[in-house]
Amino acid sequence: MSRYGVLIVDDSAFMRKAISTLFEKDPDFFIVGIARNGLEAIEKIERFKPDFVTMDVEMPEMDGITALEFIMKHHPVSVVMLSELTSKGAEATLTALQLGAVDFFPKSSLIKDPIDPKMIDDFLMRVKAAASAKLPIRNHIASAKEIAAEKKRKGAAAVELLMIGCSTGGPSAIQSILPRFTTDFPAGIVVIQHMPPGFTKPLADRFNTICNLQVKEAGDGDVVKPGVIYIAPAGYQALFQKTNDGKTILKIVEDDGRLYKPSIDVSLQSAAPIYRDRLLAVILTGMGSDGLIGCGEVKRQQGHVIVESEESCIVYGMPKVVYEAGYADRQVALPHIYQEILSFI
Repeated sequence: MSRYGVLIVDDSAFMRKAISTLFEKDPDFFIVGIARNGLEAIEKIERFKPDFVTMDVEMPEMDGITALEFIMKHHPVSVVMLSELTSKGAEATLTALQLGAVDFFPKSSLIKDPIDPKMIDDFLMRVKAAASAKLPIRNHIASAKEIAAEKKRKGAAAVELLMIGCSTGGPSAIQSILPRFTTDFPAGIVVIQHMPPGFTKPLADRFNTICNLQVKEAGDGDVVKPGVIYIAPAGYQALFQKTNDGKTILKIVEDDGRLYKPSIDVSLQSAAPIYRDRLLAVILTGMGSDGLIGCGEVKRQQGHVIVESEESCIVYGMPKVVYEAGYADRQVALPHIYQEILSFI
């Protein structure tokens, strides 16, 4: 197995030491260098050519966002942002993902004393995935002209719920899909994106400014209906419930027993018996296997599944296991997924 060279970028000596200690626990990593600000990072990336970079956001002389934008244009490399769990930190993280960062990790999780061993394992697993990931090159937002040119289909909707599941690389991927939906799209849309608590509300707010449909973080009791894109809130599970008057509502519940909160499996297993053949699941880029069990239930209920193909995935994990299990009706590259969704509507 090849070892991964990492450049650690942070203006705090304490953080540089804490992060270095984590990497020293795993023989698959070696530290090629450290940088105290964005200017040093750019110079050392060019000189040492690391496999990936951990990047702080707030730094003197040149901050992490400015450095990242330059790096992705001139010296592309996988970057994992280390973010503060604040509203400002969440906004900066989403900007970084849009600019090309592969993943992010909350800083506060890495400096706890004692640090949770499961947190260490999760961090090292995710940075390994980032080190070998394809760089995101598709943070393109559909223009009004492109949306107008999309092929329109008339008639009754064959699908009443579209559920999109994604993890690593997801914010970049859904940015190329969600703005394309027009105001007459006839199905409800629910997005399950793996994120820490505090990040899904800013994500929904950001998409609400660039989408034709309203985008909101899902709330308990929300009626699932066309015209709204619901982002499942981080830290909870999003379930579906049929009401006595025939409506379907979202139930946002706590769950301490699952690694992923929200979980694609949990939401799909809840939705499939309600929507049956009127459910379309789309599994985009992400590491792991969340979505596999859920897509199996979708197919048992005569629903439909589209997965993103390896050629466009930042991390070909979740789509791969669904495809190899035989649950995918279609496997296509990201630029073609919107048209595939329309073919089911």
